[in-house]
Amino acid sequence: MKNLKWWQKTSVYQIYPKSFMDTTGSGTGDIVGITSKLDYLKKLGIGAIWLTPIYPSPQVDNGYDISDYTAIDPAYGTMADFDKLIAEGNKRNIRVVMDLVYNHSSDKHKWFIESKSSRTNPKADWYIWRDAKADGTPPTNWRGIFGGSAWQWCEERQQYYLHTFAVEQPDLNWENPEVRQALFDAANFWLDKGVGGFRIDAITYIKKPKIFVDGEPDGKDGMVAIHTMTANTDGILDFLHEFKRKVFDGHDIFTVGEANGVAAEDLNKWVGADGVFSMLFEFSHVNLSIKDGEIWCRRTDWKLTELKQAIANSQAATKNNGWYPIFFENHDKPRSINHFMPKGADSVKAAKAMATILLTLRGTPFIFEGQELGFTNIAWDSIEKYDDIQSHGQYEIALNEGFSKDKALEFVHFFSRDNARTPMQWSADENAGFTTGQSWLPIHDDYKICNAAVEDADKNSVLNYFRRLDDLRQHSETLLSGDYEELLKDDEKIFAFIRATENKKVYVLVNFTLDEVKFPAEILSQAKFIFGSYDKNKIGVLQPLEAVIYEEAIK
Repeated sequence: MKNLKWWQKTSVYQIYPKSFMDTTGSGTGDIVGITSKLDYLKKLGIGAIWLTPIYPSPQVDNGYDISDYTAIDPAYGTMADFDKLIAEGNKRNIRVVMDLVYNHSSDKHKWFIESKSSRTNPKADWYIWRDAKADGTPPTNWRGIFGGSAWQWCEERQQYYLHTFAVEQPDLNWENPEVRQALFDAANFWLDKGVGGFRIDAITYIKKPKIFVDGEPDGKDGMVAIHTMTANTDGILDFLHEFKRKVFDGHDIFTVGEANGVAAEDLNKWVGADGVFSMLFEFSHVNLSIKDGEIWCRRTDWKLTELKQAIANSQAATKNNGWYPIFFENHDKPRSINHFMPKGADSVKAAKAMATILLTLRGTPFIFEGQELGFTNIAWDSIEKYDDIQSHGQYEIALNEGFSKDKALEFVHFFSRDNARTPMQWSADENAGFTTGQSWLPIHDDYKICNAAVEDADKNSVLNYFRRLDDLRQHSETLLSGDYEELLKDDEKIFAFIRATENKKVYVLVNFTLDEVKFPAEILSQAKFIFGSYDKNKIGVLQPLEAVIYEEAIK
């Protein structure tokens, strides 16, 4: 099949370890729990699992504040547990992919503790330090992604340090070659353990401007989003090519960078023969509701044609050079049913519709835990019930922008990262079979009907739909390697496209509305129905939220 690599022919499953499976009763998922569910993942067609960080961490940002890059947090288990996960995964042809968080560390990391101790410490410039302005205020008016100033005063050094994210997540200084080498050494430590690749977090922020200046304010707080001022600064690719040479090259792995803000037309610089990564997460298709950069409020409407265009752009950009990681959910995004489907949509039909697109586009599908069961958002009635640090920051931003508390909470309901982080629902037993203790985050209240055990036994469930669809994809050269062609491009109700090889075409049509819609029947005149989300279908009509797949032999 066009000499595809192993990671181009399989699906990747993202695991949020804290919420996946607890075997100790602590209320927090663990590595042994992941190992215990490998057979479940194998049956789903998974060939790699991406773990969000399992390193030692104070857990200010749920593990994305790392205090040791080459150890396992005791809350998740031991290094022996991790080694067994690698070994058991290999028995099932499931690779383990680690999350590298290299823009910043925890403020409890020994590197930062040394760096802040004095301006003459050997690690003094391992982080980004600046003097205050003449009036004692922060060096610039940059707003951190979680809200508030991106600068924090340090008494020991009598200077400010930069933090793109939380105060407890100081940015590393990539201009220092010793910092880069230390990070490369940590990545190579995990390669020596046998990991199958890396997801690299927030990588677009590692390169900072040579001169730090104030930006044009974009909010009533007089600040500007740090994303605007630092993302994808010129010279970043030089750092990343060094990363590739010293870590990625020579290994049978895949790498996928988180690259918010990289435009489709620039993807060829980041992936492919001349790029750095195997794939790149860019967010144009999942950020349609956000028109304010990193200010996740003032939610705006979007059109289906915008979603289709964003995906078409990424498909075109990686057609001949590179590969696309297909995703609609992750640990930072709301559930796709709520994000992309109309209010009031049947969750089972909506989940099958989204699955159909996920598993038929050109690229490697990334399934986020619970997506295969049709998980939906939560909507807790007060901000105090939310754990996510970003949700609290965005709530305050919304209030500062003049929104009411009710409206601010409405934004949190939609955007909160806790939507994706509620514990996995394995059964209808107490705590959804996730833990015998008190779960770290409340279980979704639909767990008795939406869980792996119930759906495994139901042939019409979302879970079994995912399994059948993944099997179809893995046995179809056209779906694995065929070109992407837009179909019904200007239609605001139907998402449709063709996957084509020399001898076959596969047509995919999905109704994004709650109404029955018609389409030109002649486009399928030579094709036959092979798969769909309804028991019965007819050419020329799509039932509410219906997804269909047709196939045509090319003579």
